[in-house]
Amino acid sequence: MTEPSEATAAAEPDAPDGPSATSPSATGPRSVTTRATLVGVAVSALLILAIVLGSRMLRNFDSALLPYAVATVFLAFGVAYRYTVWISAPGARRLFKQGWRSLFSYENFRQAPTALPRMIATYLGFQKFLGARSHARWAAHQLIFWGCVLAALITFPLTWGWFTFTSGSGSGPGYEMRIWGFKILGFDSLNILGWLMFHGLDIAAVLVIPGASYFLWRRMKDRGAATGQRFAYDLVPLIALIVISVTGLLLTFSSIFLHGGGYQFLAILHMVSVVFTLIYLPFGKFFHIVQRPAAVGMQLFKYTGRKDDEVFACRRCEEPIDTGPYVENLRGTMRDLRLDFDSWAAYCPRCKRVLRGSAYLSHVKKGFK
Repeated sequence: MTEPSEATAAAEPDAPDGPSATSPSATGPRSVTTRATLVGVAVSALLILAIVLGSRMLRNFDSALLPYAVATVFLAFGVAYRYTVWISAPGARRLFKQGWRSLFSYENFRQAPTALPRMIATYLGFQKFLGARSHARWAAHQLIFWGCVLAALITFPLTWGWFTFTSGSGSGPGYEMRIWGFKILGFDSLNILGWLMFHGLDIAAVLVIPGASYFLWRRMKDRGAATGQRFAYDLVPLIALIVISVTGLLLTFSSIFLHGGGYQFLAILHMVSVVFTLIYLPFGKFFHIVQRPAAVGMQLFKYTGRKDDEVFACRRCEEPIDTGPYVENLRGTMRDLRLDFDSWAAYCPRCKRVLRGSAYLSHVKKGFK
């Protein structure tokens, strides 16, 4: 029988291509597709409007970055489309609703006012749950995570024309950083702050390369990781991250040490890899980046249930299974999916195996001859 953690795998961000990622809702696949398409178009239109307004009617928009901006519009459509399809499945929809209900619950805030910030820091930021599996995997994931976050915080606003760096002399060393046309700070490009400002993407690349390389090496060498991997789903994202990072560093190397030699070719290669990755993100393994925050609400839901001492005990051995609200939520998901065995949620994993074995011996055969 399915255990609680397994039954909700369809609704967990770690299984973006599981049943919940593609299963139609009760209203039918056509209505889900239509709704998801409309949501995607609306989100894309809002992003285009934000780009136009944020760049001061395109006055601050750099036409050389147009391919990146177009890719982000496709990214917005893909994320909105797939997210809508995802939460249309019963398991994911229940997780989504319970997560937001827990997030905005005054009772939860009153009982545990620091729970949400701690979960955001430990579950989203530092991903401590990965450390329990492997310290090396945790470290590599942290390098990729913070490198990508840094790159996104720099690249997206620059691409949309929200950030601008201007110099009164035209070539520095004094620069002003403006957001939406408003001056935020002035800095000298020759000091440490200026160096960090202009080399933020290089720092992000240095973080991403070892992290992605570790996972790529692991998928090549580790038998367990290589058993069920797929090239397009598991390897392409890692290769894309490495290509983006390496070409980005080579652009800096070309401009500093080669006086721009090969810069144009590298710029095109870098642009193609970035655009491909942005368009690929909603429909591949990277989609768990978008799904992961939804799990914070469910973690809060489980945590507050434990604070209330609502721990559900196994019907057979009376060992604790999980919080009462979480088990009831699992039962509801099973009923939504018409699995017709939601009563089995009342048993712990060990007792389920024992009962399965007993049923097999009783109804099939008692052994082999």
